[in-house]
Amino acid sequence: MFLAFKFTKLFLKLFVAWFFIHIVCILIDGFTDEVKPTNVGIVFGNKVNEDGTLSDRLKARVDKGLELYQNKTVQILYVSGGFGKEGYKEGDKMAEYLMQHGVPKRAIVIDNKGNTTHETAENFVKDFPNEKEVIVITQYYHISRSKLALKNVGIAQVDGIHANYVEANDFFSTIREFFGYYKYLVFY
Repeated sequence: MFLAFKFTKLFLKLFVAWFFIHIVCILIDGFTDEVKPTNVGIVFGNKVNEDGTLSDRLKARVDKGLELYQNKTVQILYVSGGFGKEGYKEGDKMAEYLMQHGVPKRAIVIDNKGNTTHETAENFVKDFPNEKEVIVITQYYHISRSKLALKNVGIAQVDGIHANYVEANDFFSTIREFFGYYKYLVFY
């Protein structure tokens, strides 16, 4: 009984240490932007407001993609998201916003079936079967799992740039990413 208790206590200590080390790695990876020219930047979707405008978090992602396009860091913006409960296709709304800000339609590829990070990765390789390098544009806590998802489907070089938006809910999102990362590592 005593040995089982000691083993459980040791296991919990190791798990907590592993958890915190991984969280630090997520934060370092997420806040370390890798800006180098590539053909495509993937902007991951998020909530569209009930009035059809982009939520602050989604707008920050799209604005970062717009910045990369305007700076000629990327030539194409791949906007990926699903159909939200608010009644809008995230990809369409992101594309609309980009075109309103001067990005030509020919430089935007819309994926409205990217309901998850994994689905976005799978859809991207279907739409761009010859691309082997990409930049992901999302929240800092989502960068590591986004990179993993794209590497899992055969993209050799995945760089990340975080959106300039932080909110209190990021604390819980970062914790969720710990578990999400290992789900993607094991199941995809």
